[in-house]
Amino acid sequence: MTQTLPAAGMEVVTPVPSAAPPGAGDLLSLMLDGEPRTRADLIELTGLARSTVAGRIEGLLAAGLLQPSGQSRSTGGRPPTRFAFNPRAKLVLAADFGVTHGRAALTDLTATVLAEEVADLDIADGPEATLTWLVQVADLLLQQVGRTRADLAGVGIGLPGPVEHQTGRPVKPPIMPGWDGFAVADWVGERLGAPVLVDNDVNLMALGEHSVAYPHVEHLVFVKIATGIGAGIISGRRLHRGAQGSAGDLGHVQSPRGGDALCGCGNYGCLEAIASARAIAVELDPAQAGRADASRVVLERLASGDRDAVAAIRRAGRDIGEILASCVSLLNPSVIVLGGALAGGAPSLLAGVREVIYARSLPLATGELSVVPAQTGEHAGVIGAATMAVQQFLEPQSVNAMLANPLAASS
Repeated sequence: MTQTLPAAGMEVVTPVPSAAPPGAGDLLSLMLDGEPRTRADLIELTGLARSTVAGRIEGLLAAGLLQPSGQSRSTGGRPPTRFAFNPRAKLVLAADFGVTHGRAALTDLTATVLAEEVADLDIADGPEATLTWLVQVADLLLQQVGRTRADLAGVGIGLPGPVEHQTGRPVKPPIMPGWDGFAVADWVGERLGAPVLVDNDVNLMALGEHSVAYPHVEHLVFVKIATGIGAGIISGRRLHRGAQGSAGDLGHVQSPRGGDALCGCGNYGCLEAIASARAIAVELDPAQAGRADASRVVLERLASGDRDAVAAIRRAGRDIGEILASCVSLLNPSVIVLGGALAGGAPSLLAGVREVIYARSLPLATGELSVVPAQTGEHAGVIGAATMAVQQFLEPQSVNAMLANPLAASS
């Protein structure tokens, strides 16, 4: 899949005056909307002296982040050169790991996928086995596009469990034995020689869906319904992680129908214990307990026309809708997106969710609310992971620091 995105976090705003004049990174931020501009345009936008703007442009050209883009109309004399952001200046490696799969993609600096690989993996095999696959695939993808590790601006990784985003370490993930506290960012960074960011997979799905389908939406909730259930929250057009990074842990909210159902987290009555693919698979056939590919099991039953499966899916949709109705009252999103393997293959699940949300939420909160299936499908995670890494790389402070280091800028 090749997806052209608006560059992440790249709303063009004239820099606010401050004690320090805008640096090259601030100037680059103005160019991230893709519109070519001349030196005169940038002088007018920044208020900087002509010589200062010229110096900033030269630094960005040398780093490859800007490139000439034709000429503007002449008003007398030589036509002025226009410059544009160069999204191919660097690349990003993005990875999305699920319970039973791994997807790795190489993207440019607009999170457009250039090459990708998908494999059946068992997250329970542990971090070193899983991440070794990623390092090996990175070299394969770079070969496919004719680039090297030196071209990597960063790496973004999504994991199916709680993650301490600041350190890149999983925190007591219930379905990831051997991963607790493992220094994922350090381990991958040492081997690929690039900055690494790690986050929960649903956070990154929310980021990816927002970037592709809803870049101008202020408030969005992305719900992943698969082996487990989780949510990613976009608030004020920014990903909301919470104080410890556990915001959106929807699957472990107690459900009205949860009763004494034992959840993998150790509590009783969690939404995930009655409405996830794993819970539905076991409800339909207790012999399926322990199956990692629960979503596949349920979807196969649905495809065969199994009435019990159809009823269980619709009931799960209502259970999820009960919890989301509370989220609507609390967060007041304008869009709720349902994604994940189970949501993507079961339209009746969406119907059940909608039924309860619109019945239980106040009209003021639902008047402009859309409850929709994901548009990014199976690529939401890698697009979000790439977006996360791109945002960090293109932060004005990061760009300024890179240009201040000639070796880093030319590598």
